[in-house]
Amino acid sequence: AKSQFKSRSIANNVEVVIPVPSDVDSPAFKASIGTVTYYPDRDAIVWSIKQFTGAKEYLMRAHFGLPSIEAEDAQHWRAPISVAFELPYYTVSGINVRYLKIIEKSGYQALPWVRYITMNGDYQLRMT
Repeated sequence: AKSQFKSRSIANNVEVVIPVPSDVDSPAFKASIGTVTYYPDRDAIVWSIKQFTGAKEYLMRAHFGLPSIEAEDAQHWRAPISVAFELPYYTVSGINVRYLKIIEKSGYQALPWVRYITMNGDYQLRMT
C-alpha cells in the first residue's frame, strides 16, 4: 500500500479488505505496519493500520493454501479490494473556509471553527 498524499498528513484507521476464496487453508501473514487478520465468515483478509503517514509505502505478505481452486473458479470469487480511511485536517479539493460568522440568538456560545476531514467513499480496487 502506498499513500499518495503529502508527508505531513496522516491517514487514521486505514482498513484494507482483500477478498479470498472460501476454502483458504492455513493463512500466514507478515506486515511492515499494522495487523492482519483472516475472517473466514467474510472470506477476506483485513489489514488494519492505525496511522498511515503520507508519502510512505508499506508491505503486507500473505501466504495460504488453495486446495480446490482451478483456473475457471478464480473468476468466480475475485471481488474488488476495498479500502476505508480518514484523513483529518485535509481537503482533497483544496477548498478552505476563510471566514465564518455565526449569528446565534438563543444565547448559545458558538465557536467559529471548521474541522476538515476526508473519509473514504465507496473506494474499491479491481485486480486483473
